Amino acid sequence: MEHSFDLTTLALIVVAALGCGLLLIRFRQPVVVGYILAGAILGPSVLGLVTDREQVSLIAELGVLLLLFVIGLELDLRAFRRVYQIAVMTTVLQAVGSVAIMLLLGHVLGWSLGLAILIGFSFALSSTAVAIKILEDTGELDRGAGRITVGILIAQDLAVIPMLLIVGGLAGGGYSIATLFKLLLAVGVLAMTIRYLGAHEELDIPLFRRLDGNTDIAVLAAVAVCFAVAALAGLAGLSPAYGAFLAGLFFGNTSHRESMLKAALPVQNLFIAAFFLSIGLLIDFGFIWDNLLQVAILLVLVTVVKTALNVGILRLLGRPWPRAFYVGVVLAQIGEFSFVLVANGTAIGFVDDEANRLLVTVIALSLVISPLWLTIAKRLQDLASHPVEGLRPMLRRMAVHQRRTTRLHLYIARRRWRTVRVAIRPPRRSA
Repeated sequence: MEHSFDLTTLALIVVAALGCGLLLIRFRQPVVVGYILAGAILGPSVLGLVTDREQVSLIAELGVLLLLFVIGLELDLRAFRRVYQIAVMTTVLQAVGSVAIMLLLGHVLGWSLGLAILIGFSFALSSTAVAIKILEDTGELDRGAGRITVGILIAQDLAVIPMLLIVGGLAGGGYSIATLFKLLLAVGVLAMTIRYLGAHEELDIPLFRRLDGNTDIAVLAAVAVCFAVAALAGLAGLSPAYGAFLAGLFFGNTSHRESMLKAALPVQNLFIAAFFLSIGLLIDFGFIWDNLLQVAILLVLVTVVKTALNVGILRLLGRPWPRAFYVGVVLAQIGEFSFVLVANGTAIGFVDDEANRLLVTVIALSLVISPLWLTIAKRLQDLASHPVEGLRPMLRRMAVHQRRTTRLHLYIARRRWRTVRVAIRPPRRSA
């Protein structure tokens, strides 16, 4: 019997992820960057020990589902309802602004309408996995900026479905009434769930009372609930990620929340490591070297322009500058669902093979440099937060320093001259 995923590959992945993760912790960097680095090292462009990304793609997809399930468990609905409107408005403006930028760029570079819109949608999305990890590492997940960021990420994940519909319609697929109905149903169910759970006390499910204090069954129950609801959402024609988040949202407002969260977190961390490692497998160093200038320019433009767009939108919606800046930088990377959009664009003929490799490379590197960009941006913010003094006080301080230095030099010179004069003075003649 053939196995598509052998134990040797699994062992290599686990050891490499652990080693690179410990290395990044040693340098005080997010561990997720170490996982991506491990994938790049094991991938075809370096050691070539893992050549088939499909071997870890299933585990990576399960990791994203568990991540959204845990987000739903941890989400404070009363706090989320306060940021729900700004999250939706920000997501809409991000999509519109990104598409407008890419349409202008596409007009210069000769892109088709479908390609420009596809790249604009991909540009608008941020990585739920990377952003949540950054918020956890910086201790901002449960604060105001963290709640706004999580709300925007959830709205972006839901926006993937209409984005795929629009791209499919541009390719000639059309917009069926059944598909639009499913989209409206998904949004409606989510809105009603948030409204209902936010207005009621914690629910109690008799079947899950045995979870409390029983770690073994709690782990199995958390994974089973997450995957089961995700599978039901997929069978209904919706995103499995939507189902996983909905399941976490529901059980996060029950009396069994703590036991399920405690059980799901270790499993989720293991699967998320596979997700980031699968991103590292996409990095082709040979392609990057052959197109170094193009990749570097695109990566810088994407990071800086997206940060400016995010900060501008949040300031437009009335967020204070420090919070808008922090959230805008955390959301500056391109998301994992952008891979789905690019793959869909390749399947329908909007993206050729060369453009596909370029887009995938920029998306993967955007995820890699996201923690570094946060560090750089915070340093720049710290410098900008201190007001620059006027020219006259600065010149006055320089003049005072120069006078003191000159006096010190003159004093030293006089002491030296006195020493020399005593040494060369002729001896007095005796009478």
